[in-house]
Amino acid sequence: MGRLTGGRGGTRRMFPVGMGDVNPAVGLNSAEKGLDEWRVHLEDAMREYAATGALGDSADWRTAVESGDEDSDFEIVGPTDDMAGEGQSADRKEMVPKGGVTYEALTKQGYTIVGSHSGVKICRWTKSALRGRGSCYKFSFYGIKSHLCMETTPSLSCSNKCVFCWRHGTNPVGTTWRWKVDPPEEIFKGVVEGHFRKIKMMKGVPGVRADRFSEAFKIRHCALSLVGEPIFYPYINEFLHLLHSSKISSFLVCNAQHPAQLAALGHVTQLYVSIDASNKDSLKKIDRPLHRDFWERFQQCLDILREKRNRHRTVFRLTLVKGFNIEDEVQGYADLVEKGLPCFVEVKGVTYCGTSTAGEAGLTMKNVPFYEEVVSFVEALNAELGKRGLGYGIAAEHAHSCCVLIASNRFFVNEKWHTLIDYAKFFELLEGGKEFGPEDYIGEATPEWANWGNGGFDPADQRVYRKGKGPKEEVEESGGCG
Repeated sequence: MGRLTGGRGGTRRMFPVGMGDVNPAVGLNSAEKGLDEWRVHLEDAMREYAATGALGDSADWRTAVESGDEDSDFEIVGPTDDMAGEGQSADRKEMVPKGGVTYEALTKQGYTIVGSHSGVKICRWTKSALRGRGSCYKFSFYGIKSHLCMETTPSLSCSNKCVFCWRHGTNPVGTTWRWKVDPPEEIFKGVVEGHFRKIKMMKGVPGVRADRFSEAFKIRHCALSLVGEPIFYPYINEFLHLLHSSKISSFLVCNAQHPAQLAALGHVTQLYVSIDASNKDSLKKIDRPLHRDFWERFQQCLDILREKRNRHRTVFRLTLVKGFNIEDEVQGYADLVEKGLPCFVEVKGVTYCGTSTAGEAGLTMKNVPFYEEVVSFVEALNAELGKRGLGYGIAAEHAHSCCVLIASNRFFVNEKWHTLIDYAKFFELLEGGKEFGPEDYIGEATPEWANWGNGGFDPADQRVYRKGKGPKEEVEESGGCG
């Protein structure tokens, strides 16, 4: 069938070969279920080829496509005449067509699909904050109240298939944008409406506080980290402008695989880059990138981040996975920090999502580090950065979500850490039209309860341990790449 599709020298399959085995502990049903799952998606790919004559970019929804199977010499880095509106090429298909396999899988997981390639989902921390049970680490570190935050993405597609991804392998994958492009105005309107619909569903839920429920209809922050790669969207700067015009801050997370888009990115409130490994072999193992030149792209992004450090609040996001990217990698991570000189380094233990996709990638609960292990890693990394005289220190923590913040001394003012953001000042500077940098919108001092050594849980909220478990036994839930 690979040869029959033609057009690419017969080297690319219409759909990946399915591999299955019988799990003795489960029985024959385990193999039958896998075969049926594979068959459904093969049929979908065959129908698409019959209708369009083109091989799908997101046919393999469960496992990362080998980098060599993707064309990576063409990449859209900005708007072109046929990307949106009336002039859009008629042969461009939708990334996530309504009623398709991907659409059904994502909506079943609680996502609201907006247009043909965007999505929004209410974060579990938003639900927690609405009930007075605590906000996410972003409140402790940066002053973001979770019930005022919208988590969304203008691109559900990603160029990685990370082993710790919460999306169960259901989101599309691709190295180039080959789909129809929705205008940013429609996406913005759709994600806001979708977010509000999710909030309305919380009305009447036991424990939801009336004051916070009312406040939640005034979006103040946007985490562009839901799923996929937001920087992949060709009109990302226009979408960011719509957010900022509505006085909504932007926290954008990218995966360090799109240097051209990163270089062209305009102002964001805070710019994250996922640093999931310190060397090429580990990065390939944990992120399972589709680009053949993934390591070179990664390095280019770090160079760009270094150049942007006086214009953006930049963050390295490290997700620690035992057996993948912790052991003997402190020196390597320190090298990357020295190369990119980010404003902040967030270190978080991976959260196990418990899916079959994670299991296939070799991820189990044994790969989830205890908070004490995360702390040990952070202390070792901080010590190494100190030896190199790079000017960093451990600023804050949110033990509730197994996350610790290392900050540049640029944010240590008058003997106190100032990691919070002055959002009003950010918008004022943005509207002023002149260049500005991270120091220009530093907020108040990091609250004492959030400082390193104090746990990071807001004393105004009430911490609830699931199933009657205490702090030592608690296993946190999470969500989002950011």
